[in-house]
Formats: sequence, C-alpha cells, structure tokens
Amino acid sequence: MEPLTASWVTHSAQETRRLGAALGRVLQPGDFVALVGDLGAGKTEFARGAAEGCGVPADEVASPTFALVHRYHGRIPLVHADLYRLLDEDDLYGTGYFEMRDAGDAALLVEWAERIASATPADALTVRLESPPDEVAGRSICALARGPTAGRLLASWAATAGG
Repeated sequence: MEPLTASWVTHSAQETRRLGAALGRVLQPGDFVALVGDLGAGKTEFARGAAEGCGVPADEVASPTFALVHRYHGRIPLVHADLYRLLDEDDLYGTGYFEMRDAGDAALLVEWAERIASATPADALTVRLESPPDEVAGRSICALARGPTAGRLLASWAATAGG
C-alpha cells in the first residue's frame, strides 16, 4: 500500500488547534499519531486540539514533557506522550510505553516519536509541523499515513478538515 499524504497551512495557534480537533473527532482506539517538529512548531497545541476533539475538557490537557505520558478519558481513551527527554529504547521500555501502545485500547498522540525509531508502529500517521521563519507564511502541517489503519484515519481527517 502506497503511503497517503495530506497537507494544510495554519496561520494561528487557534487554527492549529482546530485542525487538531478535526483529527480528534475521527480518532479511534488503536490509532497512532506521531507528532514531529522542532521545539515551538505547535505539536502540543495540535495535541490539545486533538484531545478536545476527543471530548477531553481543555483544562485537563497539559504538555506531558515532564510526566512523559498523560491518559485522558473523553469520547475514547486518549494517551498523549512526549519522548523528548528519553535517550533510547531502554528508557522508553522502562515507562511501559510499548504495552500501552500495543494494547489498542486507546488512541496515541506521541510527540518526538522520531527520537526513538521503535516507538512508532509500522501502521502509523505521522504529522509534521513546521514553523515558518516569518508568521506571514503560516505553519505547514503535513500528514503521512503508512498502513491501512493510518490510511483510514488520514482519509477521515482530510474529509472533515478539508485537506
């Protein structure tokens, strides 16, 4: 199966959050979304929107940088993880991450998943956020789906988000 792609441009944190919310409305347990981008690219803002789209109250959503993982309960269970502070697969293994990822009972949003190659399953949606050098150009958000589950997710998201 060929990877599927879609892309958007947002011009504010609110637009980035709204695009994340559109994804959150179509997330299902077992979906895996890797959020990729430099510091300040908008990954956490996007994740907040996705959580809101899953029915998680906005005041419950926090960046998991120091706690590593937050589990939320909304329309579906949602796990938001941040691997920025982890060095390697051994660090990740010690968190129980792989058991949580492979259980399939929640959707996963994982920031900095690219830091540890084994963190991302073969069937995954990767969302790359890139901050422009000037705010006039807008933030580039590109999605790449590898695998049938990720393909279904991207098609549903693009249909609801206009991508």
